[in-house]
Amino acid sequence: MRLTVFGATGAVGQEVVRQALVAGHEVTAVVRDPARLPEGLRGAAPHGVVPLGDKAAVRGAVAGRDAVLSGLGSRGRKAGDVAERLTGQVLEAMEAEGVRRLLVVSAAPVGPAPADDPLLDRVARKAIGAVLREVYADLTRMEAALAASATDWTSARPPKLTNGPLTGAYRTVVGGTPRSGRSISRADVAHAMLALIDDPAAVRQGVGIAY
Repeated sequence: MRLTVFGATGAVGQEVVRQALVAGHEVTAVVRDPARLPEGLRGAAPHGVVPLGDKAAVRGAVAGRDAVLSGLGSRGRKAGDVAERLTGQVLEAMEAEGVRRLLVVSAAPVGPAPADDPLLDRVARKAIGAVLREVYADLTRMEAALAASATDWTSARPPKLTNGPLTGAYRTVVGGTPRSGRSISRADVAHAMLALIDDPAAVRQGVGIAY
């Protein structure tokens, strides 16, 4: 497939680029700072590296793509409107070019809590939600923008992210959240996003992903 990856310098974004290239896809990387993309990935992307701030270049990067994947978001607790604002730029470019398939990274607390989650998990979810409320509020607004768009979007909603290896052994729940889903590696989030591209059940849905 012909793919464009936004946020390709982030931990999830780098994994998406790496795994997509290994799978034989053509990849264009769109980043806020091209210098932060590892040299190995920069040289491997057949369609190059595009700065996020260049609207004309971004439109060119998504034109004719089979799918767009995004790891854009806050790098800290003070999110502001990072995910909402930057994803809005992605949506603007896609809608201008008539490109429909979009997959983004969100977070488990943005989705519904499992009705049968153990008390410990419910308490932990509430505590984490209080600490990262700005981040989750930003992601909630981002998902509202997705829902209002004309794209065929999917929001990947992982819990705590780790730097563990790619396993391919994780649970997904379309429209929900895996019970007691406490963590997942960034490599497996990227793997799931690539796998969901062709899943019609995931279109215009949030998908909970966890071990």
